Amino acid sequence: METITIGKYLTLADFCTCTNTYNKYPDKIDPWPKNPQTIQAIQALNQKILDPIIDHFGQDKFKLTYGFCSPDLKRYLNQKDPLTGIKNGRIDPTRDQHMGYEINRQGNYYCNRLGAACDFIILDWESDHLVQWILTQKLPFDSLYFYGKTRPIHISYGCQHKRDIWTFTPTGQPTQKGLTDWLELAKKIEKNEP
Repeated sequence: METITIGKYLTLADFCTCTNTYNKYPDKIDPWPKNPQTIQAIQALNQKILDPIIDHFGQDKFKLTYGFCSPDLKRYLNQKDPLTGIKNGRIDPTRDQHMGYEINRQGNYYCNRLGAACDFIILDWESDHLVQWILTQKLPFDSLYFYGKTRPIHISYGCQHKRDIWTFTPTGQPTQKGLTDWLELAKKIEKNEP
């Protein structure tokens, strides 16, 4: 499964084993998708969003920090590190699309928004400039989360193509406050205005 190509540059292994949490507990976490639709969604995210980004910035500048979230990874992200006492990660599987089309024990999707998501950074390039570039290239994202100039961005691709842009308050609440310029640019681009 590791050698499945999901785009021009990345393999499924790249997408499923890139998190710090997985790398802390590789012998305890099964990182692979179980639903073939998840792999198809990850391939679509790569072809529609990530391949054009890597084409432009180069593979050496692209750093994937979070890709697919398996149920095992989800469980470990929700736990605290035994040495530091700090939670391994922050996730919202009901909204963030990192779990793709995976199905829980009740037979429901973990995330009803369907699609795929990842977090990444372009080395030596501030993330606010990256967001601006993504908007001007008209990449068909579903959601984009901006965490700060020097932090990775989250981007998803799914059937809704909402092109929602969010940032977060210091307490972690999603907001569009402070994103007026990007929101207006996104609207102009959608309407093909200069």
